[in-house]
Amino acid sequence: MSPVGETGLMREGEVERVRRSTWAWESIGCWSPNALYLHNDKPGKKVSLHQKRKQVMKVATFALERWMSRWETEVEFDIAESGVYPLTTRDLINLLPEDEQQPAIDALLDLRLGYTEARGTKALRETLASVYENTTADNILVTTGAIEANYLLFNTLLEAGDHVIAVYPAYQQLYAVAEAIGCDVSRWELREDEGFKYNLDELRRLLRPDTKLIVVNTPHNPTGSLLTPEELDEIYALAGEVGALLMCDEAYRWLDLPDQPKMAPPIRNEGGHGISVGTMSKPFGLPGLRIGWIAADAEIVQRCWASRDYISLSPARLSDALTQLAIEHRDAIVARNHAIVRENLAVAEKWFAENADLVSWTAPRAGLLALVKYNLDIPSAKLSDLLAGEYSVMLAPGSAFGYEGYVRIGIGQRPDLFREGLFRTAACLRDLASRQA
Repeated sequence: MSPVGETGLMREGEVERVRRSTWAWESIGCWSPNALYLHNDKPGKKVSLHQKRKQVMKVATFALERWMSRWETEVEFDIAESGVYPLTTRDLINLLPEDEQQPAIDALLDLRLGYTEARGTKALRETLASVYENTTADNILVTTGAIEANYLLFNTLLEAGDHVIAVYPAYQQLYAVAEAIGCDVSRWELREDEGFKYNLDELRRLLRPDTKLIVVNTPHNPTGSLLTPEELDEIYALAGEVGALLMCDEAYRWLDLPDQPKMAPPIRNEGGHGISVGTMSKPFGLPGLRIGWIAADAEIVQRCWASRDYISLSPARLSDALTQLAIEHRDAIVARNHAIVRENLAVAEKWFAENADLVSWTAPRAGLLALVKYNLDIPSAKLSDLLAGEYSVMLAPGSAFGYEGYVRIGIGQRPDLFREGLFRTAACLRDLASRQA
């Protein structure tokens, strides 16, 4: 039972809202005597949504974001950062030919900062559609970051009791929201003893005839694992066999690494039951624009758009314009980011070799992230707080991902800051080791 799209037409198995004004309360399980719905499957029967979703959605505290918020404005050397070192607006303008730069500046300065189209401007949606196969503007919904895209998908597509398979460890939202809705969530775990690789035999074991949604993230946060094109094709086929949707968080698209396997194409290219989520934050170094998107079947996009009316309504007009500029010049941005990552990766590999008695890692196969295992008797949250408070270094606690004895590192920081952050981390670890000896 879910609210219908903009046409007001009822689809099979759904309900017609009789009193729209009460839906926001009913959708979280609150009862309203005036909110009645007509059930398609039982003509003439009136039911309250409260009878369908009695469970009030309470999402678990977002451990990583709470910890990051505590320290991110305080430290000098953030090497937990999950994205590439951010660009400036000037950097974006300088991507244009010199004779086009001043007209672009004038256009931005003269842009009226009113509301934009709720879905994102058609121009931006067409630009984003161009990075997928067989995709039009109607298959794109522009959102306030990938975090809103994911939230909309979970809350639009899922009901309490649905079976969901979600990769784990992961960015907490990818499993916690479904759990809060009341779904039966099976965690598809990436294990250290398997090199943090996706084990498709484990997925087959978890898959059920009633599985509603499979959630993957490639390249993977926090391990840097990667699905090959062949593996993603197989997951798509397995989802199709049971009628499930496959949602792929592709926040690290365009961040392939040297001498590593080829990254799988976006799952949207498969069409059908594949849903891609993209973002300007990680691969473009533009988190401040707060732009993400859903690329999916037009009917799914319409339903998420209807839900989005209750949340952020529309993207920011200025962000919309700057995103178009960045996507159109993505090759130059990707080249810049690859140079940063290559330099940091070389520094990291040397640092791990020099400190092998204290730390180890499985280097990322793509993206920017990896888990660092340390050989010290200290909880990861306490170690991360110590690094931040006394050494001005951020390395995210593994406990935020359910992996104690690890911290998460990112290799997208400005190289001089990354190098100094590692130097200070080694000093902290050596001091702790001497105390524990």
